Amino acid sequence: MVDVVSPALARRIALAAQGFARPLPEAPGTRAVNGVIDRLSLLQIDSVNVFERSHYLPAFSRVGAYDRGALDRITTGRRGRMVEYWAHQAAYIPRELWPLFEFRREAYRATGSDWGGWVAENRTLADWLRAELAANGPMRAGEIEHDSNERRGPWWGWSDVKRTLEMMFRTGEVVCIERRRFERVYALPEQALPDEVLGVVPVEADAVRELVGLAASALGIATEADLADYWRMKRQPVRRAILELEEAGVLLPVEVPGWTTGARQTPAWLQRDAKRPRRIETAAVLSPFDPVVWFRPRTERLFDFHYRIEIYTPEPDRKFGYYSLPVLVDDRVVGRVDLKSDRQAGVLRVQSAWSEPGAPVETAARLVPVLRRAAAWQGLGEVIVAGRGDLSPALAAELSVAA
Repeated sequence: MVDVVSPALARRIALAAQGFARPLPEAPGTRAVNGVIDRLSLLQIDSVNVFERSHYLPAFSRVGAYDRGALDRITTGRRGRMVEYWAHQAAYIPRELWPLFEFRREAYRATGSDWGGWVAENRTLADWLRAELAANGPMRAGEIEHDSNERRGPWWGWSDVKRTLEMMFRTGEVVCIERRRFERVYALPEQALPDEVLGVVPVEADAVRELVGLAASALGIATEADLADYWRMKRQPVRRAILELEEAGVLLPVEVPGWTTGARQTPAWLQRDAKRPRRIETAAVLSPFDPVVWFRPRTERLFDFHYRIEIYTPEPDRKFGYYSLPVLVDDRVVGRVDLKSDRQAGVLRVQSAWSEPGAPVETAARLVPVLRRAAAWQGLGEVIVAGRGDLSPALAAELSVAA
């Protein structure tokens, strides 16, 4: 008989798996940051820097004001623990996971002129770029001297050099060893990856099964769609992997009331080692690209929270703000705040703040220490509330009392 897990317990299981069941360490260092990576297995990358770049935020949400330099050392250079690849979206992954994505690189190689096909059609340029990197070491696209290195046409105005390097990045002919001013620095795999992962080509079914297992550990409790989305994999191979992991006792089938597809109950699985906490005590702001909220159907299932980022929405049409971050209090998402690090003025600006229906009366009081911690982490002083949104008056009042 399939076990029944209540929606509230499912939320706590999911949050515990993501690292929210522990108190913040007093002085989070490299060990704490590595612990976040061990749980999540990836950090999604995004270019928006109005508050802080997204890959820094999951660790801040889980362990507090850590040294960002510690994460830089983990994600940068040959000695770093992680490497960038197209995992969920562009993301840092532990380098030992690199071989598991060979099936994806092979798929890119076989895909038309937009991806791997472009490399095949521009083989002369690709071979020349490989020779340049071999001779000169890791380089940004703009540092490479070639007649084709002129911005033009579509693809964000990429030059043929940049476009070819991007396609080679997807097919695995080059890797991104670091970013400088958020620009990729390209290297040959042998210049960046340890010998033990080079040339390792797992069977696709084995790789998918391992990736599904990692997703299950990170999610705690999940549907097939959740597990497929974690690494952006196709449903059919994920379905096979789930059956194999279920037979091995790694995934336990469960039923969560209210998790439905149309009129049907949606099958779900509990990772066998997932914790079942009786309560979650935490307060945090979440990146829009945090695994807790990045798959919007799961976010709505877990938290009854409809979430969309509005960075591509014209300003007059925005409801909640340019870079609105979900607010997590205990086991509920209770609001959202649009934050801006005003580095010139030395203040953290709360551009808007909104509460969700049924948010607890202490939401502002619980959020203010998080905002003060965020300001200090960003090297800023005062937290200033602009006044837009129904949560803003309570936040401003709480800040004035706490000052």
